[in-house]
Amino acid sequence: MQTIMIVEDDPKIAEHLQVYMDKYGFRTVKVTDFQAVMDAFHEHSPHLVLLDINLPRYDGYYWCRQIRKESICPVIFISARVGEMDQVMALENGGDDFITKPFSPEVVMAKIRSQLRRAYGEYASKAEERVLERDGLKLFPERLEMGFDTQTVSLSRKEADIIESLMERYPRVAGREDLLEKLWDDQAYVDENTLNVNITRVRKKFQQLGIPDAVETVRGAGYRLNVTWAIEGEK
Repeated sequence: MQTIMIVEDDPKIAEHLQVYMDKYGFRTVKVTDFQAVMDAFHEHSPHLVLLDINLPRYDGYYWCRQIRKESICPVIFISARVGEMDQVMALENGGDDFITKPFSPEVVMAKIRSQLRRAYGEYASKAEERVLERDGLKLFPERLEMGFDTQTVSLSRKEADIIESLMERYPRVAGREDLLEKLWDDQAYVDENTLNVNITRVRKKFQQLGIPDAVETVRGAGYRLNVTWAIEGEK
């Protein structure tokens, strides 16, 4: 079941969208804390985002840029703004489509299906995707997924990049500076705790696959993949 995340501060419109999409078999997530949009994005890993422009504190353009730093999932703007420049801004900030209010639910559904087909279905790129494998663990960097045994978890762009670095460097250590350079263009403006937060998220994704202690902290150096699951499987 594909997940649609609704970022709309008008509760009536958000509810209307949710009811309609639930009717057609989508899983929907409504964001209610508009200062924590990316937290919801990380938690639910949606296949598509419906995003209003006029939001409290940060506008939809800002949140689309944050999403684009980590994911290429389709983003459809929904807004009462009807100016041509607003639509240009939406596309230039990473949006894939634009719907003006008031809207027809049928039009919204048609555009959602179109974007999902382009991203994941019959119109998606057929280029051969990369697969990194280590002792049964498989990482699909372009798909933003990781699998082990019969289970699969979705990843954010940064989580996939961290795991890719760990797998490529194993059994060597992935240094903190190397990870920061890979994940962020300008290390000078990255909070020292940011990498720690992302490593914690990566560890939780391994735990979801039934692999505890998969990321080892090497004090003063960085992090290393700990393939204890492979050793235990040989016993």
